[in-house]
Amino acid sequence: MASVQGATSITTPARKPHMGWGSLANMSFGFFGIQIGFVLQNGNMSRIFQTLGASMDDLPALWVAAPLTGLIVQPIIGHLSDKTWNSFGRRRPYFVTGALLAAISLFLMPLAPTFAAPLLFAAALLWILDASLNIAMEPFRAFVGDMLDKSQHATGYAVQTAFIGAGAVVAAIFPWLLDQFGVSNVAADGQIPDTVKWSFWAGGVALFTAIMWTVFTTKEYSPEQMAAFEAAREVDEGESVNALASKSYISPLLWIVAGAIVALSVEPLELQKEIYLLGGLLATYGVLSALGISMAKRGKHANMLSSIVGDFSGMPETMKRLALVQFFSWSALFIMWIYSGPIVSQYFYGSADPTTAAYNEGANWWNLIYTVQNGVAAVAALLVLPALARNFGKARTHMTCLLLGALGFLGFFVLRDPNLLIVCEVLKGIAWASILAMPYAILASSLPQKKLGIYMGLFNIFIVVPQLLVATVMGSVMNAFFPGEPIWTMLFAAASWTLAGLAMLRVQVPGETSTETVNA
Repeated sequence: MASVQGATSITTPARKPHMGWGSLANMSFGFFGIQIGFVLQNGNMSRIFQTLGASMDDLPALWVAAPLTGLIVQPIIGHLSDKTWNSFGRRRPYFVTGALLAAISLFLMPLAPTFAAPLLFAAALLWILDASLNIAMEPFRAFVGDMLDKSQHATGYAVQTAFIGAGAVVAAIFPWLLDQFGVSNVAADGQIPDTVKWSFWAGGVALFTAIMWTVFTTKEYSPEQMAAFEAAREVDEGESVNALASKSYISPLLWIVAGAIVALSVEPLELQKEIYLLGGLLATYGVLSALGISMAKRGKHANMLSSIVGDFSGMPETMKRLALVQFFSWSALFIMWIYSGPIVSQYFYGSADPTTAAYNEGANWWNLIYTVQNGVAAVAALLVLPALARNFGKARTHMTCLLLGALGFLGFFVLRDPNLLIVCEVLKGIAWASILAMPYAILASSLPQKKLGIYMGLFNIFIVVPQLLVATVMGSVMNAFFPGEPIWTMLFAAASWTLAGLAMLRVQVPGETSTETVNA
């Protein structure tokens, strides 16, 4: 069993000791399992929904469960994990809870056709699965900041990204491998293919095992050690709430009005019904902000709502600028997860009918080339990104990678040979590696340790919000301008990553010349 160097010493050092490669691997191995769960979800849920009777136009509404769950769960889990200290640790209780619930969800998903209202059951189970994955995932982001010295943050997130890529490769290729060994890849109308069933069941076991490996091989620092390590970055936990108490109610009112305008525009403009959700979310944020301000003004500082609202409104400047980059980055990714599988089947294999062999051959090809993207990400995270960051800086590295990824999306739009999509996935894999590592490496070193969990959770809002916008708005855009032609979503994705890359020009990274190494 690996342990944290110096964790049992009587005198806590001023800096966290450097970890060797073995300890870094143990600390991040749980993300291998988490990513298996995410990729099984992202790579197969459109296929499952269509198999259970959903149309192409229904997919954005059915997928809205995933980002909406993250929007709710991540800030709450971040806030709670910052304040959790018991004999089991600070972040590890959330690892175990998320692992158990996610494994159960993965086991139940292939059984959806056996339940009454199978499409509704699958959609509801997607909520549970995504919530469970977020419960485990969000603390893993803060875990790197907890356990590593600032000089190893970039390396720690690179190792984490390598395991994310490896887990994604395993999950994406597994249905294809099962097909090669004779497991049925085609099922009767309304039934889920055996390749998908066994992939979900094996994925549940792998997810739980990987997370438990991290739980039992990495010991967290005690509260006293953490306080000593982070003495230079101590913060007044009531500072953000005090600042919130000085704010007016104008901003919450504007959010509520904006939500009402969006909702009232649905009927006159003949928009998709999912737009009601967007309006509701805008208004809900306004209401919650007003409640948080009200409690802060009344001196009620010890409450989760005021703390979260106060921390959100008081984000550090670097975090605000990176938030815009995340917004455009993840808009493209959500488009990819919803539409790429159906696009490959329809435009590269000639079938939009999920009961045909051609459609399922296309779906398996998408799963297979998706492994290229994630395999490239795993390699790039360890061999390419650190070198680029040392020579050109984290901001320029991230910008370059995003622009390369935009070319990958553009390839989906202009090419028609499925084999050439491999080149597109290589380009997207480089961008994916950078998205998973660079923003967190830039951010982690500038955040106070006591609020690392909540700030990481709030940062992930800018992953979730663009996904919600895609899920609610994209259907209306496609129906209005490109009915029955989902290929145009790839052009939207290419533009989104281009904007994300250009937004990195505004991000200033202090200490770009510092060298980050691993003492093995």
